[in-house]
Amino acid sequence: MGMAFAFDWEIALITWLQSMLGIVGLVFANVFSLFGEEIVLVALLIFLYWCYDKELGRIITSNICIGLVFNTMLKNMVLRRRPYMDHEEIKCLRPIKQDRDIYDVKAQGFSFPSGHSTNSMVAYGTLAKEKQEKRYRIAGIVIPLLVGLARVVAGVHYPTDVLVGWLLGISVILLMGYLEKHASNRHVAHGQLLAVGCIGVFFCRSEDYYSSLGLAMGFFLADWFEERFVGFQNTRDIKTTIFRVMGGLAVYLGTNYLLKMPFAEAFLASGRMMALLIRLIRYMIASFLTFGIYPMSFKYYEKS
Repeated sequence: MGMAFAFDWEIALITWLQSMLGIVGLVFANVFSLFGEEIVLVALLIFLYWCYDKELGRIITSNICIGLVFNTMLKNMVLRRRPYMDHEEIKCLRPIKQDRDIYDVKAQGFSFPSGHSTNSMVAYGTLAKEKQEKRYRIAGIVIPLLVGLARVVAGVHYPTDVLVGWLLGISVILLMGYLEKHASNRHVAHGQLLAVGCIGVFFCRSEDYYSSLGLAMGFFLADWFEERFVGFQNTRDIKTTIFRVMGGLAVYLGTNYLLKMPFAEAFLASGRMMALLIRLIRYMIASFLTFGIYPMSFKYYEKS
């Protein structure tokens, strides 16, 4: 499943980096990959959105959702297999799904463009754009660079995957920034982008697309719901911040786990269309409950 194509210099660069760095490369790949992964980004977004700066958190989360959807759509159009799948001299130091077969393309996803590179560019690049401070500008450049390099060292992306991932991230930042300024109703604009993203249902068969689409649907619905019915306030109180973040992560992870329980693991991993749609619904519900419903509890437990 998928296609194998690469420049000779890409294969040579990956093998050289892995042989030169050795065990250091393994540590580097594992540490800096985290900055572009789901649980770290969810924790960061929860902190920004609920505690530090609600508007900034909303903008970054919206951008990441759109970046995720269009990145995974492109992956399913290009169908480029990961480097280690086709070149035995390249090692896989950090698989996407560590509990699944590393050669299972449906579970591990396609290679082009790099999702981690897109995610990190969107998250930290948007932070730099919105805050306009030197430390954030530095983070907006350095973190995506390190994440992209880590993905190459890990053997899961070609350098061109990373380059295009960065370009896609920059494009999402510019597009969403334009819509924030010029769209008469951001909810309608987000809905239109999601409608375009839903076209992927007709040709996408990798799990990451359905996870991303469900996450985006849930968040944009939660954004509308929160604005209309919740209206929580940020907090700088350390105890409240910890409680909000830990509670939010528990809701997100717990909901996802509970919604998997009625189904056999083999079915969920089968790649069948029904299993993929269940995955979409699971992520949509978890996202909506986390960002839309859970904040309703703030005004109650924080009074006690």
